[in-house]
Amino acid sequence: MNPFTGVGVGLRRPHLQQVAALASSPVPFWEIAPENVVGQGGSRHRQVMKILERDPIITHGLSMSIGGFDAWDRDVLENLKGFLKETQSPWHSEHLCWSSFGGATTHELLPMPFTRDSVRHTVERAKRLQAELPVPFLFENVSYYACLGVSEMSEKDFFAEVLEGADCGWLLDINNIYVNSRNHGFDAKEWLEGMPLERVQQMHIAGHTWYEDDQIIIDTHGAPVIDPVIELMQWVLPRIGRPVPVLLERDNEIPELEVLLAERVSLQKAYDDAFATVGVQHG
Repeated sequence: MNPFTGVGVGLRRPHLQQVAALASSPVPFWEIAPENVVGQGGSRHRQVMKILERDPIITHGLSMSIGGFDAWDRDVLENLKGFLKETQSPWHSEHLCWSSFGGATTHELLPMPFTRDSVRHTVERAKRLQAELPVPFLFENVSYYACLGVSEMSEKDFFAEVLEGADCGWLLDINNIYVNSRNHGFDAKEWLEGMPLERVQQMHIAGHTWYEDDQIIIDTHGAPVIDPVIELMQWVLPRIGRPVPVLLERDNEIPELEVLLAERVSLQKAYDDAFATVGVQHG
C-alpha cells in the first residue's frame, strides 16, 4: 500500500510507549508535530524516534504563525529543516492563521482578516517559508468564530487567493469547514465547489463539541467524528480526482489506543467506500 493514502492517526503523547513497543505499524502513516520532538530529550524523544524509524510519517506544524509579522527564529527554522530531511516527510503543513505578536505566543490559531492586504502579506510570507523548506508546503484551513476586522472578501475567496498566489498545496480540514458552516450559516458543499481541489494533498478529520446553551460548535478535537463530517469527507474525496491521505486528529479527551484505532478502521471503510462508488482505484 502507498503509505500516504488511506486514514492515518495523529501520534500523541499518551500513546507513545504503547506504539513504540508494537512489532509493526497498525496504521498506514502517523502525523506528528515537529515542535513535540525537535529539541526534546528523554524517554519520550527516544520513543518517538523509534516509531519514526519504523513507520511512515507526515509532519504538521503548529507555531510558525504564517499570517503574523514576527520574524522566524533561525534556530527553530533550521531545526525544522533538519527534521524534515531526517524523517523524509513528503510535505510540511501549517495553519493559515496567526498565533504570535511582538514575540509573544498566544497558543491559539487566530483567523486572518479577509482583506487584499492580508492576502498579499500572507502570500509573501508563505513564499519565503517555502523557499526555506526542503519539501512542499501546505496551508490548512482553520475554524474561526468571529471575523477579524471588516472583511473585503469571503473566507472562501481569501483562502483560494492565498493558495493560488503562494502556489502552495492544501491540507483540507473537513471538520473545520463543517464547523464554520454551522457557526456562520453556509452550505459546506457549496463552499467546497469551485475551490482549487487540485491543490489538496492531505485531509484532516476530527470531532468537535456542540454547546447547546451558546448555540455554537467548537473545534475541540475531543470527540469521535460525527456522521455528517464523515459524509462530507466521502463527498469531497472523489472530487479531488485522486486518493489523498486523511488524518484522524484527537487532542482532547484522548481515548485508549485501541478505541482510537477502532475509529480509524471505521473511517478507513468510509474512505474506501467513497472511492468504490465512483470506481477509483487507490492503495
